[in-house]
Amino acid sequence: MDLQTFLTDWHNDNPRLLVHTSGSTGQPKPLWVEKRRMEASARMTCAFLGLQPGDSALLCLPLDYIAGKMMVVRSEVGGLKLTTVDPTGHPLAGLSPQEKPFALVAMVPLQVYNTLQVPEETALLRQVRHLIIGGGAVDDALADALKDFPNAVWSTYGMTETLSHIALRRLSGPQASPWYEPFDGVSLSLSADGCLVISAPHVCADVLTTNDRAEIHSDGRRFRILGRRDNVVCSGGLKIQIEEVEQMLRRHTDVPFLVTRCPDPRLGEALVLLAETTDTEGLKALCTTVLPKYWQPRYCLTVKRLPLTETGKPARSEAQVLALSLVSSTGKPVNKHR
Repeated sequence: MDLQTFLTDWHNDNPRLLVHTSGSTGQPKPLWVEKRRMEASARMTCAFLGLQPGDSALLCLPLDYIAGKMMVVRSEVGGLKLTTVDPTGHPLAGLSPQEKPFALVAMVPLQVYNTLQVPEETALLRQVRHLIIGGGAVDDALADALKDFPNAVWSTYGMTETLSHIALRRLSGPQASPWYEPFDGVSLSLSADGCLVISAPHVCADVLTTNDRAEIHSDGRRFRILGRRDNVVCSGGLKIQIEEVEQMLRRHTDVPFLVTRCPDPRLGEALVLLAETTDTEGLKALCTTVLPKYWQPRYCLTVKRLPLTETGKPARSEAQVLALSLVSSTGKPVNKHR
C-alpha cells in the first residue's frame, strides 16, 4: 500500500479501517478497527513523548501493517511534518543531515541494527529526538549499542489489537530500564497462568488477555515481558522459555539463529536450534558452555534462511514445521542427555 491509498482510506466516510496482524504466530489475520480509536492511540503516544505540532517525523515502515499506518495517523492527529522513505533495511541511507532533526522515527530492530553499521547513518540516528523500536524484541547487544544515545530511544510494547503500542521502555541514558511504562488510561493485570491482561478502553473495546508471560512491578503499573506462553517448551518435565534461551545465546554469538521445538518420544518436546551456519559443532560447543544443562538444544541444524515474518519477527509456526522436517530427515541429537 502507498501513502496516497492509505490517506484516501483514512479520510473516507467509513468509520473503520482494515488492518492485518503481523503473522508472527501464524498467518496474518484481517482486523477491522475504528478510526477514532486509532486517533486516541496517536494522541496517547504524542502526549507521552511531548510531541508538538510542526515536529518532524519519518515514515520508514511498510503501510501494510499497523506500525506504518499509525505513524501516518500520529502525523495527522499531532500535526507532525511527515517525511516518507522506502521501507528498506537502511531507511536513513541517502538522507542529508537536517537543520532540524526528526522528532520521531519508528523502526524495527533490523533497521536499527543495519543503520548502526554505517557511520553516516548512525550520526543521523543519534540526532533523532525520539526513536521508537517495535515489531520484535530488542536483544541485549542492540540495547547496549543504544544506551549512550544522547536522545530518547524506546522499545515499544503492543500489538495490532491495541493499535500499535500501549507502553514504552527507555533504552538510552540514565532512565534506561527493563520495565515498560504504560500510557495513561491503560491498566494491567495477570491471568491465572501469568499472562498480561490489558485494559485500554480508549484503543480497544475489549479487555485483552495476551499470550505474553509477564511480571508486574511492585508499583502495580510498570511491567516486563518474560516470553510468550506458546513459546514455553515442556521438555522432560521442565518448562523452558524459548526467548530466555535465545537471549542468553545472543550475548555470545553473531550467527543468525532461532530456537524452536519438535516432538520427542522420550522428552515430550525437544529444543531445536536453527542457524544460518554450517559450523554446528561450534554452536554445539557454545551451547554447552553458556547454557544450563537442561536448556541445551537436543538438535542443532543448519538452514539457508531462518523463517521470518515480513516485519522481521521469527515465524514461530513455520520454524516448528521446518524443524520437524529436518529432524525427521537428517537430524541427529547433539545432546544425548536430553
